Amino acid sequence: ESPLKTITRSQADKLAEAIADHDHVVVDWAMRYGNPSIKERIEALAAQGCGRLLVVPLYPQYSGATTGTVQDEAYAALTKMRWHPAIRTLPAYHDDASYIAALKTSVEASLATLDFTPDALVISFHGMPERTLYLGDPYHCHCQKTARLLSEAMGRELVVSFQSRFGRAEWLKPYTDDTLLNLPKDGVQKIAVVSPGFAADCLETLEEVAMEGRDEFIEAGGTHFAYIPCLNAGEIGIGMLRVLLARQLEGWTPSA
Repeated sequence: ESPLKTITRSQADKLAEAIADHDHVVVDWAMRYGNPSIKERIEALAAQGCGRLLVVPLYPQYSGATTGTVQDEAYAALTKMRWHPAIRTLPAYHDDASYIAALKTSVEASLATLDFTPDALVISFHGMPERTLYLGDPYHCHCQKTARLLSEAMGRELVVSFQSRFGRAEWLKPYTDDTLLNLPKDGVQKIAVVSPGFAADCLETLEEVAMEGRDEFIEAGGTHFAYIPCLNAGEIGIGMLRVLLARQLEGWTPSA
């Protein structure tokens, strides 16, 4: 089973426990690409008698290719149902105070466990084709704002980059692999990397960044590399999600 699937299931289970004080709330989970599918789980929730549906895309920064397609898939599933529940969706939370605070706490806790002091902290977001920016997708702006707010909260400068580019087209820059290769040339030999665009670690973060990225950095002359895990299903991340969801559930169900 993929790390993403395992962690997402754990997030749903722990979130259900965290909002147990909200009466009659059922927490379920689905995969945008894979199983269980969004359609399958919406149908299952409807079969349980759920008359109100809160769709929670676990992407802090909005992109039409991520958050947008989750919403598209949910709406597409509903168009095939004779009876529709009332529906809400969780907005992008890239600049939400609770999200920035959770990132700060998590990153600083991870840094405190290292046996070295990083010369630089690199924030690597998932890449998108550059043309999406000019088509009006807010993703790049959301990423930059997350980085700026986290930098201000931590009181230190951060290096922003974008990973996972494919094909010949230009993607959002600077590229993470180029950044990791160039930092040692600038005298930066010790770094820590975090990927705050992911709610859960996956092959992209665990292999491309934590493993391949480390190899690139060390081969380029770096001496120390650390990957800081995503919020995942830890207490900090679940507490943050509880705050966001409780806000969206207001008026739908009383809290204890």
